[in-house]
Amino acid sequence: MSEPLPPLTAIPPGLSSLSAYEARAAAHMAADAWAYLQEGTGDDITMAENRGAFDRSRLLPRILADLRGGNTTLDLFGRRHASPILLGPVAYHRLVHPEGELATIRAATALGTGMVISTLSSFTIEEIAGAAGAAARELGMLVPPMWFQLYLQEDRNFSAELVQRAEAAGYEAVMLTVDASIKRATLTLPPGVEAANLRGMPRRRQTADAGGRILFGTPLADMAPRWGDLEWLRSQTSLPLLVKGVMAAPDALQALSMGVDGLVISNHGGRVLDGMPSALEVLPAIVEATGGEAPLLLDGGVRRGTDVAKALALGASAVLLGRPQIHGLAVAGLAGVAHMLHLLRAELELTMAQLGCAALADLGPDRLFLPPQ
Repeated sequence: MSEPLPPLTAIPPGLSSLSAYEARAAAHMAADAWAYLQEGTGDDITMAENRGAFDRSRLLPRILADLRGGNTTLDLFGRRHASPILLGPVAYHRLVHPEGELATIRAATALGTGMVISTLSSFTIEEIAGAAGAAARELGMLVPPMWFQLYLQEDRNFSAELVQRAEAAGYEAVMLTVDASIKRATLTLPPGVEAANLRGMPRRRQTADAGGRILFGTPLADMAPRWGDLEWLRSQTSLPLLVKGVMAAPDALQALSMGVDGLVISNHGGRVLDGMPSALEVLPAIVEATGGEAPLLLDGGVRRGTDVAKALALGASAVLLGRPQIHGLAVAGLAGVAHMLHLLRAELELTMAQLGCAALADLGPDRLFLPPQ
């Protein structure tokens, strides 16, 4: 098996889209890391649906619009974002680059892009915040909005400590992932890569059960998060709280009734359950049910600026990028992530211009073509 190619030191002309980065990334990653990043479950129906929903949706341009003063800025939870594109939580960036999340956050800082740091980051949340601050000072820019993604741990005290650490390090929101507490473990981490934030956490060993239990009745299932855990987490922090993994309107309404400040419509990139609809397909029902009560972010399959426009036209406030940030990091490190973000934002601005939208608020359902029934 050939060794992965080292990261590029310059961006070649052919890398002009997120799909081009994805096609090139496999050669820059170890085979098991590539499989871990790209895998879905079952027959990858959900992964295909995430892309298919965007591909089936059609845009409807409006002509002769006044584009003077146009911009892509967005306010979320009291902070200005340069665009409605954020880097979503992805574990173990050091699988593909020795600088891992430190390189990713530096790129995000340079592009003024918010980033959500995973509980399973391969550098600590404090180290990542420090890298963002140093990059901002060097560039003469503000530190971009940083949010902390939380996987609830078996020990509530340890979960509370993670949130407290994030608050102390300057993170501005907490994003609880609720759809992936039970999933297959498919990767053995190589030397030098670890869940840095979980050092020292006691772990319960899963053992074979003489009664023939597979999942139900085991600690893994018994400790899966429940609504009471969300209520507890809400009591632990005054930061804005988002829930990631919402796919049904009743769940969205219940979460909001418990004091949640934002929702992330996501099927976890097809990594936990096959046969789900795309996040884009369920978005309109959740928009209608929640009635603008809280920001709705969409995660899953975004690869083009047209995808961002379609999500916003259907009611999303912003989108999260998962796998593409790792593709960029693997191919060219910091420069690859920054270039990937620049490409996507440039595509979004061009799409908005062609649609006749000078601001994000102009992106509504009237910019989508709905064929006659």
